[in-house]
Amino acid sequence: MTLKLEDKKAIVAEVAEVARNATSVIAAEYSGLTVAQLTSLRKSAREAGVYMRVIRNTLASRAFEGTDFACMQPALVGPLVLAFSKEEPSAGARLIRDFAKTAEKLKVKALSIDGKLLPASDLAALASLPTRNEAIAQLMSVMLAPVTKLVRTLQAPHSKLVRTVAAVRDQKQEAAN
Repeated sequence: MTLKLEDKKAIVAEVAEVARNATSVIAAEYSGLTVAQLTSLRKSAREAGVYMRVIRNTLASRAFEGTDFACMQPALVGPLVLAFSKEEPSAGARLIRDFAKTAEKLKVKALSIDGKLLPASDLAALASLPTRNEAIAQLMSVMLAPVTKLVRTLQAPHSKLVRTVAAVRDQKQEAAN
């Protein structure tokens, strides 16, 4: 199906807007996937908050101009599906990694985060990044550790005194009996 110039401009504008707000993008080759598999992938992407789009490489290249993902232009070769992570940089990577386990034909070609083009082999590293909530929980536990240690340190002399007084009391009671 041939796209009209207005349709192409609309697609480029839409993808450019998503690219400006996205934290990472993954380009994966989808040749050989069935329609059912692609539908399942798109459904999983919607649930994970990942924007997925199959777009001509020339249009994607134009959409990436002026964004952090301009570095992706050399990697736009062949039939690709683009997965944009909107909030968490690792969301798209986790989605593609997990889906590629069941659909071997899905092959990651490139990924980009913070304006840097990364090889496909870095997908596992990006997917293993903690989510925002996990990162906050880790930060809170690190911040709580010194306070907890201080409270235990301040409590130790009092506890030791109470145990000593209790031991003396027990000794005196035994001596009296």
